[in-house]
Amino acid sequence: MPDNKKHTIKRSEEITSTYFAFLDNHLSDIVAGDVTRMLELNEIADEMNISHTHLTDTVQQTTGNHPCYFYDHKILNIAKVLLKDQTLSIAEIARILTYDPSNFSKFFKKFVSMTPGEFRKTLQEV
Repeated sequence: MPDNKKHTIKRSEEITSTYFAFLDNHLSDIVAGDVTRMLELNEIADEMNISHTHLTDTVQQTTGNHPCYFYDHKILNIAKVLLKDQTLSIAEIARILTYDPSNFSKFFKKFVSMTPGEFRKTLQEV
């Protein structure tokens, strides 16, 4: 019985690690323009050959957070890096990340408590 539990723990960590690697690759492809739309969680699970429920439950159990939490935060981290580039407009950054500009601003503000423009201004003040 202990070997089975050990195997289960290792498998859950493997799934979580694979999910994070998949997100990193997918988001790199988005920024590079190689992919034109964000995958939904069920599509990512399909690509990983597991069910949406299994992916969600496993990542939640392993990390304490829903998979969307990590997806959103990885997108936000990329957005913050892109916002440092003053040659890119906020609308361009939104399009790079496959968002409509107004939805991107709402998404960004929901997590960062300021609009992308306000965030960019804080970068200039430093």
